[in-house]
Amino acid sequence: MTTDPITLLALASPVAFVLVSLAAIRQPGPRPRLVERLSVGAAGLAIAVAAVAGWLVAQHGSLQSPTLGVAGIGLAIRLDALSVIMFGMIALLGFNIVRFSRTYLDGDPRQGVFLGRLTATIASVQLLVLSGNLGQLVAAWILTSVSLHQLLVFYRERRGAVVAARKKFIAARLGDACLIGAAALLYGQFGTGDLGALFTALGELSAAGAIPTAVEASALLIAVAAILKSAQFPTHSWLVEVMETPTPVSALLHAGILNAGPFLAVRLSPVLEQALYAPVLLIAVGGFTALFASKALLTQHSIKVGLGYSSAAHMGFMLMICGLGVYAAVILHLVAHSFYKAHAFLSSGSVVDSARAANIALPRRLGSPVRVALSILLALGIFYGFAQVLHLAEGTLPLGIILVMGLAQIIAPTLDSDGEVAAVVRSALLGVGVATAFFVLEHGFALVLGPVLPVASQQAPLVQAAIWGVVVVFGIATLFQIFRPARTQSAWQRRLALHLRNGLYANAAFDRLVGALRGRPVRA
Repeated sequence: MTTDPITLLALASPVAFVLVSLAAIRQPGPRPRLVERLSVGAAGLAIAVAAVAGWLVAQHGSLQSPTLGVAGIGLAIRLDALSVIMFGMIALLGFNIVRFSRTYLDGDPRQGVFLGRLTATIASVQLLVLSGNLGQLVAAWILTSVSLHQLLVFYRERRGAVVAARKKFIAARLGDACLIGAAALLYGQFGTGDLGALFTALGELSAAGAIPTAVEASALLIAVAAILKSAQFPTHSWLVEVMETPTPVSALLHAGILNAGPFLAVRLSPVLEQALYAPVLLIAVGGFTALFASKALLTQHSIKVGLGYSSAAHMGFMLMICGLGVYAAVILHLVAHSFYKAHAFLSSGSVVDSARAANIALPRRLGSPVRVALSILLALGIFYGFAQVLHLAEGTLPLGIILVMGLAQIIAPTLDSDGEVAAVVRSALLGVGVATAFFVLEHGFALVLGPVLPVASQQAPLVQAAIWGVVVVFGIATLFQIFRPARTQSAWQRRLALHLRNGLYANAAFDRLVGALRGRPVRA
């Protein structure tokens, strides 16, 4: 890690967005032409800054600015492979969301206010991913939640939006408290907020085999903060109920701000790698949320609510992979999900037409155990081939098995049917294509991120038990999903679908907590 003041140039982008939000105070009404031009200009500048930052890292390796603060706590910009990937992703997403917002809210009485809040939120997220110091990390984490809250309650007369925002506010403040506690413990243990110095000290402790209780406690608090930020069960209800906000807010939330949870876990992965219980918590909560939310979205009638459950499932899967310690795969998933989800929300108005156009008759499923077993064996063969070619590490085996489950669900609908042989061949080729894309991209991300991620260590028996427990549960759910189309839906399946459609009623407890069940107006 090289200290170089040139990294402070990256502040030009968040500063530009902050200036746009200040300009919006002068033009809060409809068609604020100056604010529109400035917002697009700031978004374009962000892309340019991301490109320059990427070039600097490629030429000089990881860079960090001197800390501007007191007693080792303050503002510091860290440029490395992780921050550049995240910053570049946010720059591209921000550019498209800002441009979309200009026409989406054209003529709205408070269009200027909206653009001001939107750009302030983007600036907060940029400061978060560029953080090189615990002080800046915590401050940007809190600012991201506070600025998002102002977007969620943009239409304060909409009761549903206000209720969801209040739920988000409670979960966010609990997450803020956890991250502040973790930062305080780490600062008290090592006497500095500099992330580079912290990671070096953690490596020395690991080599000595002495991990203080403060590190274990801070890792647990980091895991809880990431869980709360990413709308994991049972605090997921605000995410699927926040659809009354403008569409650009949904795109920014699902494609950007939710990612703060997995990003925090990856950025502070050297802390998590030294802990025993934090990875188990991420595996358990993330794995359950991924399974629950992915099934719940299949029961929803609203497109946006379904997308909300989809985001919760993806966040859960990312946090689970953090628990596995395969951090490069987390960032690959994060980037892919962000662009997919931003496109899904920004084009949600045409999703119904697209779904109708893609509605085709599927061949009749047979429900043959032999054919399903052949599908799994074929998926396993695809995975084994890549494992041999790429010499995959043993630690990636659980993730590989989960990939096999996904490939089996691609192949089984054609192999276990009375359709044509050509369809089986096409599905097998599709499986090979999916596996190729995953392994090539994951290998590329691992090469790029390798210098800034911790070296995988031997996992404790408790962590291994949690990992294989999740693999078994996912396997059972996969088999159920493969066989379900060939079986008549039973009474208990209908009851389960009803419970899943209502989010296992966790939202009812949250509604009672925020006073949404009392019938009185709810204030933002």
